[in-house]
Amino acid sequence: MHRYQAKAASTLEEFLSSALAGARGTRIKQLLRFRSVVVNGVAITRGSHPVKPGDEIVVHFEKRPAPESLPHGLKVIFEDEHVLVVEKPPGLLTMASETENQRTAYAVLTEYARGQDPEARVFIVHRLDQGTSGLLVFARSEAVKRALQNGWREVDKNYLAIVEGTPSQAEGTIRRPLKENRGLEVYEADDGVPAITHYKVLKPGKKYSLVEIILETGRKNQIRVHLAGLGHPVAGDRKYGARTDPARRLALHAATLSFVHPVRGERLQFSSPLPSRLQAIIGPRKDKK
Repeated sequence: MHRYQAKAASTLEEFLSSALAGARGTRIKQLLRFRSVVVNGVAITRGSHPVKPGDEIVVHFEKRPAPESLPHGLKVIFEDEHVLVVEKPPGLLTMASETENQRTAYAVLTEYARGQDPEARVFIVHRLDQGTSGLLVFARSEAVKRALQNGWREVDKNYLAIVEGTPSQAEGTIRRPLKENRGLEVYEADDGVPAITHYKVLKPGKKYSLVEIILETGRKNQIRVHLAGLGHPVAGDRKYGARTDPARRLALHAATLSFVHPVRGERLQFSSPLPSRLQAIIGPRKDKK
């Protein structure tokens, strides 16, 4: 949310064009259409609405309703003129591979953005494995992409994994370097790149356990390889040793994400609940009071 006070008479569209530096006309019309602009406590949808000196204008970037649906189950949960945050379903690639360049989050969002502005572009900030669901960030400009990536170490991101069995320690840190072979399989190796994973068992079980993951480094397949090395692979992860596939998908979900907006400077926080198909494996959680 951003709050402004008008200093001169104008139309609302003229005020927003000046206040939201860099915002295109299509973006301003979108904010108005979704009742995201409030003048003196009243949501206004007309760009011609008169603005007087002293009027208070509030723009609710975070309250823009998500589209009813996007192709391949992708869901936009936040957007402004700089950043897009989406929920990615399992099975959808983040970006193109050698054999797939259409069914990707990047392709879907590019088409979505160009529906608002034919010249719009989106930029990939980070990736999730194809089988992993959850929160994913894209930028609307290369400058914003660089700013987010340069500060990625300060981004808070937590994952939820359902693993086979129960780790012997309720929480711990895995510090095992990782390498990738010619077959694109990642494995632990003393001469690999440093990789650090923190974990905590949230709900233990004889067959499956719910584990929270916090990454200190963000290597390819890091969570999956480290948990497999611990002797408790992610359920459904045949590639890294799982023997079962109870949800018919990789049981890994990017659940929370928090970062400082690269332009506005405010901290944004997002959460995505564990998908019902994964929740069904472990049953309802009994949170401590």
